Amino acid sequence: MKVYVAGKISDLDREKVCEKFKEAENFLLAKGHDVFIPIVLPVYKSMSHEDYMHICYAMIDICDAVYMLDNWHESVGAKLEYEYACSKNKEIIYE
Repeated sequence: MKVYVAGKISDLDREKVCEKFKEAENFLLAKGHDVFIPIVLPVYKSMSHEDYMHICYAMIDICDAVYMLDNWHESVGAKLEYEYACSKNKEIIYE
């Protein structure tokens, strides 16, 4: 199964964010899933939050499920990803 990982990224230490997403990725890989994580996207000053969300929605489109990290409620983007995934009838998995 292809799984997208959603969680808080903005306003957090980049190293800690990467660590949290990589832990989730390793957990899901160990279960045999293909994993898509937004932290692989490069950071460009010219890209808005909406630009990044467009790319994240495209990743969700090709996935079967979305894995919600435990901090997703604290993130505007992760909440939008959750709503989008639900509207596309994706399976939701919680950390």
